[in-house]
Amino acid sequence: MDQVAVRLDSPPVVANLGVAVHGVASRRDEFLLPELWQLHLYGYTAELTVEGTTHAIRPGHVSLVPPGARVSYRYQGRSEHLYVHLRLAVKGDARTVPVVQPAGAETPLLTSLLRHAITVAHTEPAMATAEVWTVLWRVAHLAASGTGHGAVAAAVAHIEANLAEPLTVPGIAAVAGVSHNHLTRLFRAETGLTVVAYVRRRRLERARHLLRASTLPIPAVAAAVGFDDLQAFNKACRRELGASPRAVRAGAPSRN
Repeated sequence: MDQVAVRLDSPPVVANLGVAVHGVASRRDEFLLPELWQLHLYGYTAELTVEGTTHAIRPGHVSLVPPGARVSYRYQGRSEHLYVHLRLAVKGDARTVPVVQPAGAETPLLTSLLRHAITVAHTEPAMATAEVWTVLWRVAHLAASGTGHGAVAAAVAHIEANLAEPLTVPGIAAVAGVSHNHLTRLFRAETGLTVVAYVRRRRLERARHLLRASTLPIPAVAAAVGFDDLQAFNKACRRELGASPRAVRAGAPSRN
């Protein structure tokens, strides 16, 4: 099974949601939910087989499995994902969605929405349902948005979620499940940039936003985008944005 038809004109009925941990007692699970859809957002590498079709799972991938579909997982070790078991409307416009797809740059947002839904499920179930409904709509639009190669999407998702942390090409490639050289080739073909250039651009784009939209001190902005050295941050702003951090904050035109 590669694709499913979903109807999202009405909000879902959320039966259960939470954080699941697998791959500890056994490296393999096999099961089905006779009456419920399964929505999963993954933080690990594994294999998922749905009705005989095997899909590679990578961090930042999302799956949507219909009721009654038999699934099996092969884990590489302790594996944690966010899940929702739910009922969807049977009437309304049908949208075709891949069973498994990379969430790409949407991963941090989907993660935040699902974690918040899990947090408020018992105290504010209507809010949790609204969060899950939003996730479903965004998942339905992922394929149409052209997230591209799964490894690139996983790499982008990791970069976006970790701009404040040290990032290396080998480390990003490991998260994406490919070699350093293969990721470099894929990344350049899809984005026109090297991985290093993409990380630098996204850090400076976020820095520009924080400088202009917040009152955070400049050292705090630098730290928020992965610069421990204020002098290096100043040089990067001048090189990439065409102005110093203070000038960017004051509204100086930037290069991009």
